[in-house]
Amino acid sequence: MRSAAPFAVRLAAAPLLASVALLAAACGSSGTPGGGPATTVTVTSSPPTSTPAQPSSAPPASSPAPAGPAACSTAALKVSIGSNGGGAAGSAYVPLDFTNISGSTCTLYGYPGVSFVTSAGAQVGAAADRRGTTPLATITLAPGAVGHATLQVVDAGNFPTSRCGQLVSVPLLKIYPPNQFTAVTVPYQTQACTSKSLVTLFVSTISAGG
Repeated sequence: MRSAAPFAVRLAAAPLLASVALLAAACGSSGTPGGGPATTVTVTSSPPTSTPAQPSSAPPASSPAPAGPAACSTAALKVSIGSNGGGAAGSAYVPLDFTNISGSTCTLYGYPGVSFVTSAGAQVGAAADRRGTTPLATITLAPGAVGHATLQVVDAGNFPTSRCGQLVSVPLLKIYPPNQFTAVTVPYQTQACTSKSLVTLFVSTISAGG
């Protein structure tokens, strides 16, 4: 005959198990889906950042610096041979004067271009080379003012025919003011070598004064 004790134990444990099940069900129904804890997120908004006011218009641009006087054109100049020339050691030193005959101030800078020409305008011999110790400078000429250069003319008779070529008489100097493409001619009677490889003319840079 079986003992009644095990059955009695099962009857006593049944109410305890039912209470545990009810308690677990109650706890599960109060959570979030999936059984995880509920989370609360608080969102705050920041006031918009203010943007500095922009000027309604940009400040006016500064005016460009006024331009200086323009270069003297050939038409603005009277080119002539000055009166204070001289000679030494087989050369003549011929003053070249550049007078501003315009009504406006202008400038000269650099070396004039010089050569001998015939009465028909054909060049004789080599053009003048540049020479001198005067530093380059911009010369400003008011109306009536004079710029000055010196032309050294080497005596063509100093050279043998093998170097000089033919010795001919020339009546004119052809002169380009500095940085100009239009020339003028001035009377200057002398003898010149026809060889283009022999330089007998040397010109200085423009300086102030006549």
